[in-house]
Amino acid sequence: MIKKPVFILLAAILFFGSCAMLQSVVKSTFPYTATMVIPASAKVDEAQTAISTGNSFDQDFTKDGNNASRISEVRIISAKLQSSDPSDYNIGNIASLRVYMAKNDGSEEVMVAIRKDISPNAGNSIVLDIDNSHFLDELVRQPSVRIRMVYRLRKATATDASLKVSLGIGSYPAN
Repeated sequence: MIKKPVFILLAAILFFGSCAMLQSVVKSTFPYTATMVIPASAKVDEAQTAISTGNSFDQDFTKDGNNASRISEVRIISAKLQSSDPSDYNIGNIASLRVYMAKNDGSEEVMVAIRKDISPNAGNSIVLDIDNSHFLDELVRQPSVRIRMVYRLRKATATDASLKVSLGIGSYPAN
């Protein structure tokens, strides 16, 4: 008896797996992540830039690597910065930052997150203020995106620091 409902549920998931509503939910579930490196040689109180490729888990869901044609009105809904190496790196060493998203070649760049007032004792994780005034439909249709972080250091560190930027997106099914 239990096998039949499980089979029907599995068949329904496979059938509706390509529908726009499911793709919207999937795109909204998996964030774009990028690892930014702040070198030990970075100068204090000067604008510095870190660039990385942003990836999302759901890019592997379809044969061509992207199912974003089924969604529209894509916007940033959350942004977070977390230290990864060393894991206890104090993000308070950064005074302020801006995060931009662009096509892989750097074109069509838009600001997606900002934080102007990072506390000196912020710890190893902070939530960024989002800028969701731009639609990112064309960017998420790209096989990969470029994430650029512009930051000002408050305090230098002795070693390179790797930080993970997580950008959560929200979308609607395409008509």
